[in-house]
Amino acid sequence: MHITAMPGDLRSASADALRRIDGHRQSGDAAACVAALHALTITADGQPDLLQELGLRYTLLGLHMEAERCYAQAAALRPRDPGCLYNHATALTAMGELTAAETLLDRTIELAPDDDAAWYNRSTLRRQRAGDNHVAALERQLARLTNDHPARIGLCYALAKEREDLGLHAGSFAALREGADARKSRLRYRVEDDLDTLRLIQRNFDENFFARKHDGYEDTRPLFVVGLPRSGTTLVDRILGSHADVSSRGESSDLAQAVVRLAGPARDKAELVRRSATMDFRALGRAYCATLPAGPAQRVIDKTPGNFLYLALVTAALPQARIVHLRRHPMDACYAMYKTLFRMAYPFSYDLDDLGRYWLGYDALMTHWRRVLPADRFLEVDYEALVADQEGSSRRLIAHAGLPWDDACLYFEQNPEPTLTASAAQVRLPIYSSSVGLWRRYEHELKPLRQHFDQAGVPIDEDWKPAA
Repeated sequence: MHITAMPGDLRSASADALRRIDGHRQSGDAAACVAALHALTITADGQPDLLQELGLRYTLLGLHMEAERCYAQAAALRPRDPGCLYNHATALTAMGELTAAETLLDRTIELAPDDDAAWYNRSTLRRQRAGDNHVAALERQLARLTNDHPARIGLCYALAKEREDLGLHAGSFAALREGADARKSRLRYRVEDDLDTLRLIQRNFDENFFARKHDGYEDTRPLFVVGLPRSGTTLVDRILGSHADVSSRGESSDLAQAVVRLAGPARDKAELVRRSATMDFRALGRAYCATLPAGPAQRVIDKTPGNFLYLALVTAALPQARIVHLRRHPMDACYAMYKTLFRMAYPFSYDLDDLGRYWLGYDALMTHWRRVLPADRFLEVDYEALVADQEGSSRRLIAHAGLPWDDACLYFEQNPEPTLTASAAQVRLPIYSSSVGLWRRYEHELKPLRQHFDQAGVPIDEDWKPAA
């Protein structure tokens, strides 16, 4: 979305109402937040700034249909405002209305040619084809910009994606490297800080932690799908979410926010980890479940990949929750992250050395969880196995959720529920295997990444074996 701050020309009553809504969301009171949003929406006709603000908040709550209605009204009131058009296109993408979204992004780019987010998002909506792509237009736009222009980042990622679609692999990686290097240069990030946190989590949530009895909150609904981004979490979310008794909340920061809120004041990540090991787990479980959407679903999916950091807390706070971990070949997983422009998240993904080091730290933590988590609550699924045997893997997933089989899970591409992730366009298609082994197209370019795995003894070629 292009709305990042409350505009100054909102009516004071509306601004106050939005602040109260934000307060409800920050405190984890989802019901009060949604009720207040609906009440304010009724008064928003003819107010494009307010409609934009409402659309943003609906999006943050995963209520994409409501967001689309707000953004559509705002765009109708301001048909030449590229921000309004872009936000409406984002909501349409979540809804699976990809052709309409592309049309709006075409118009956004006409009005704001330096909007690199619009160029990038448009490129991701479909597989580009010879005679029907934007490669020449992207190249012309890049030629107009200075080497340090910030819009080059999104344009380079868009060009890399479209060239890869067309089989222009050398040119694709050249554009990708330029975009990633430019993005990395604008970040203040040290992968070692994240690695320290991963190691600290292992030390604080060891066998002794799991040997103790924890008084958690009894709720059968939570179902967590975790892993690295681009590892197949959205695909599994769509398969599980196609079941008649399952709903999905998509990606959410509610668990992380509840941990921060209830662990108490902490100076840094290290202190937060230590405090969270002795927090009130029942209160954490109750607070998290208060954020779940109301409805009859027996299971509610939270597919936030980064929740793999909190699996000890999930186990202690939610004794009936189920966890699914997605694994993927390390080279494919890291290349898939490297070629994705995440904007605010995953700062390790813009540098091959950072990616290799982060993957090894993540893998060490998952090896630890595999050893200490209750086996009946923790299921690992390999992306490659899911692609090779969709039905077999899907049946394992549904059985792990404790539900009877539903044939709708085999036709996840027909699932009408909205989704807004980096895979929003791909999951509207039947399962495909073209991404398996894609990294081999770039073996030379990815040598710095592979060296980390070779030095750590991670088998990459025919000896690499996913989890059983």
